[in-house]
Amino acid sequence: MPRFLKMPPQIIRLVLLTIGIVCAYFTARYFLTPQSFGQYGHYRGDALQEIAARQPFWAGKAACVECHTDHAEKLAKGEHKTLSCETCHGPGEAHVKNPAEKLPKLDMTKLDMSLCVRCHAASPSKPKWLHQINPHNHYTGNVCTECHVPHQPNEVPP
Repeated sequence: MPRFLKMPPQIIRLVLLTIGIVCAYFTARYFLTPQSFGQYGHYRGDALQEIAARQPFWAGKAACVECHTDHAEKLAKGEHKTLSCETCHGPGEAHVKNPAEKLPKLDMTKLDMSLCVRCHAASPSKPKWLHQINPHNHYTGNVCTECHVPHQPNEVPP
């Protein structure tokens, strides 16, 4: 009698279970992997067409500057000059296509810290040149614009 048949039954069960799991994995992989997977490396090729078919909703900073040159000039002198307007103001494509459709106006007297802290909360993963604060120690109030002007953060508000 061959030696592998004299193995303990739990070993034979583990081997059969392992073979079953491997077969189930390859069967599931065959049926669940999209046809276009691997077409462009380790990606699903059809994803490119799906992404291209989406409607854009970001306008870009250049679209904002066309009409809002006064704000763009202020921003160009401030530390936020590299940010897109939509970083704080939200997607603007609909407003660019139809200026009557207004973006939600940011009420600076009620603007809570969450918008500013999103970028400025202290984190070792952020670059050293970015002004970082500990929101619990920096200011005990609730409104950043009491001390900072968003388009020119180093300027004191009027």
